[in-house]
Amino acid sequence: MGMRIAIITESFPPDVNGVAHCVMRVADHLSRNGHHPLVIAPESARASLGDDSQFPYPVERVPSIPLPGYPTFRLGLPSPKIRRAIVDHGAQVVHLASPVAIGAWGSHVARSLDLPTVAVYQTDLPAYARAYRLSKATEAFAWRWLRDIHNAAGRTLAPSSVTAADLSAHGMANVMIWGRGVDTTLFHPRKRDEALRAELAPGGEVLAGYVGRLATEKRVDLLAAVTTRPGVRLVITGGGPEEAELREAIPNAVFLGERHGEDLARIYASMDVFVHSGPFETFGQTIQEAAASGLPVVAPAAGGPVDLVDDGVSGYLVPPLDGGALAAGVARLAADPALRAKMSDAARRKVLGRSWAALTSELIDHYTAVITARASQPQTELAA
Repeated sequence: MGMRIAIITESFPPDVNGVAHCVMRVADHLSRNGHHPLVIAPESARASLGDDSQFPYPVERVPSIPLPGYPTFRLGLPSPKIRRAIVDHGAQVVHLASPVAIGAWGSHVARSLDLPTVAVYQTDLPAYARAYRLSKATEAFAWRWLRDIHNAAGRTLAPSSVTAADLSAHGMANVMIWGRGVDTTLFHPRKRDEALRAELAPGGEVLAGYVGRLATEKRVDLLAAVTTRPGVRLVITGGGPEEAELREAIPNAVFLGERHGEDLARIYASMDVFVHSGPFETFGQTIQEAAASGLPVVAPAAGGPVDLVDDGVSGYLVPPLDGGALAAGVARLAADPALRAKMSDAARRKVLGRSWAALTSELIDHYTAVITARASQPQTELAA
């Protein structure tokens, strides 16, 4: 008969970010396997680029407002539509995807309906507060806000071991690890395109690439050091509020803008090395996509990359916020084709078992566990 799930997310396509991508892939796989997801998401600033009727499951949009300083990202607002949609769908469990704004309201609604919840931690708000140089009080408030949401859930799913430990240290209970899947058919070394390589590196340079949002917390500015290495061309794929500033700060890099699907897969596979600069990643989905494309990865030894990169085997982990260390890792790989080939094979092997189908199956197990736990609670405890 299939399970009925209400997924409340802070972002959903046509928005382009890790939360939106993860929710879409999970909902797609739930639907394919006979389950019945409902997605509740904010109205998008990019609504003209997408149509919710394309999805094989219902999508309920709620009113939203632009995030100050980042107008392409919108915060969902509490709305009666959320409760009505959950009830009309007959949801058995509520999945809070990176809950902050409508996720907090969704948690409240789920409690009022006595529905079990799973909260997926994905956006590291306290770290973002540091990245944007906000006050210590703001960071402390972020932790309190998130702790209240997550501790009301049946369990919190953290994307990496480092993030799980951090959440537990900050008072979050029932934290378990649930990673992310990757499409190893779409992202594949065979997508390598020699014509594209010739266009990007007409002098035969080694291509080092970054893929991701161009925002302050990603610290893409640190990659300027990569462009100083002889025989290396830096390729930056993505968009965001820092794009104009980064184009000016790293004039020797090639900026390709946002790319998707087969086009993005071709770009990945045509690179030689993947370099990731963000020190605040709870996971690092682009690292998995790069590894699936057969790229050794140079990334900070912080957060999600610690689980995704085997240091010295599938790439290098370097001190966070150190542009020179990132450049040195890239230079070492650029100078040694045999080492690149060896690490390329290791990177691809590391992600082969991480399909979205397998990760969605794990998620179903988490849903089942919180439903069972809620059903076994005494009625007096539920009423409290």
